[in-house]
Amino acid sequence: MTTPAAEKPLTIAIAGASGYVGQALIKGLSNHHTILALSRRKVEGSGVIARPCDLYSLKQVEEALVGADVAVYLVHSMIPKGGLTQANFADLDLILADNFARAAKKNGIKRIIYLGGILPDTPTLSEHLRSRLEVEQVLKAHGAAVTALRAGLIVGRNGSSFLIVQRLVERLPAMILPAWTRSRTQPIALRDVLKLLEEVIVNPTHAGEMYEIAGPDRMTYRDMISSVADELGKRSPLVDVPWFSPKLSTLWVTLVSGQSYSLIAPLVESLSHEMLPHDRRLMQGLGMNGTPFEEALKIALAPEAPKPEPSLRTGPQSSMFGQPPAEKAQHPRGSSSRLVRSVQRLPLPQGSDANDVAKAYLNWLPNTLGPFLKVVTKASTVSFATPWFKFPLLSLTYSEERSTSDRALFYVTGGLLWKKSQRAARLEFRTSPTNGWVLAAIHDFEPQLPWFVYRLSQANAHLWVMRAFGAYLKKQQNQSSNEVQASSTKSESA
Repeated sequence: MTTPAAEKPLTIAIAGASGYVGQALIKGLSNHHTILALSRRKVEGSGVIARPCDLYSLKQVEEALVGADVAVYLVHSMIPKGGLTQANFADLDLILADNFARAAKKNGIKRIIYLGGILPDTPTLSEHLRSRLEVEQVLKAHGAAVTALRAGLIVGRNGSSFLIVQRLVERLPAMILPAWTRSRTQPIALRDVLKLLEEVIVNPTHAGEMYEIAGPDRMTYRDMISSVADELGKRSPLVDVPWFSPKLSTLWVTLVSGQSYSLIAPLVESLSHEMLPHDRRLMQGLGMNGTPFEEALKIALAPEAPKPEPSLRTGPQSSMFGQPPAEKAQHPRGSSSRLVRSVQRLPLPQGSDANDVAKAYLNWLPNTLGPFLKVVTKASTVSFATPWFKFPLLSLTYSEERSTSDRALFYVTGGLLWKKSQRAARLEFRTSPTNGWVLAAIHDFEPQLPWFVYRLSQANAHLWVMRAFGAYLKKQQNQSSNEVQASSTKSESA
């Protein structure tokens, strides 16, 4: 693959560098450009500066993007990590994209490249596709020119969607094909995706554009399954059934493929839509028809060549990323299997910002829980206590330095229910830049209680509290809306 020419070598930051698209992209770019590889796992290679970072930490992302000319976003949160995650994948994706866009703005990065999904012609999108569109919108919300490549299923070794199809064919003696397998799509070869990504990364004339990218073959998922079976030499019977049952399909795909339920469920829901491009003007402008599906399939299923020993080059800036001062390093002491992340999307009352919601929460909590909980505020520290214990259950310290009108940040700094470690446990209220929501999020919290006791008690109590607070905010939102409507009606009458 030839890399498109650029006026000068670029410094390219790639978030999601350890993913299968990210790793392949780095191979094509690193001989001509400097790559800043952002990932929890160390990414190695000639021409690569490894910058391990936790993308949930805005502080770490800000520091990891230092020196970048262009930022590439290849991140998806649907595959769960260890510990406990109380969150919808779309809310996690919103936080990750918002962190990335904020950090790009702070570092003066003018261009972001995003690989998303084709959107069907329908007024009602699946949750997965709505999330992909929301990520694209959030990346644009902080001022960078976002070039979005929207693709359907990418045919490449170890790609999550393609791997699901491959495992279904390999492991099932016969396949029951529900209605979603007759939906049409235009799969695209990984090598075509990489060529198009390289083009828009190095060529600034594509800044701010949205392109749909797809292979030349329009086919159903049934066609793909049949072709994969032929290529693998499988002669499994394919039995069509007329119904579309997302839950049932999700269960059997999860069991057979070995992938997680949380990954499969939104993907299956999306398959009710036809993922067809409206135009392929980028590919046409480059004279690319795309790799035929059968050829892309042979490449994806070919035996993998032995990997050479990589070398690691670290630049002079890389040492600053091991221990960011406020939000701690990504390899601390303590087990990641005991860390908690909890994110809830709550209504945002009209005219309120993140700090208003934080103050409302601290006032609402003792009023709602009455004699069971009291909130004590001293300077910038807020402590939650009960009448039965001398020491606070939790103490939070407001970070003036890291908070803004659209993000109120508190660090967990004490309390009987928190286990102190090198991770920076924190609570934040963050307004969405694209709609009327606020996210209440806990990150990197390690409970002091035994894990099974925590799961049954404190974790469920937190969810109940946040849902109740969301209902309170909804009432405030409706009240504000009614007041505005009444004021408008009164003005018209006058």
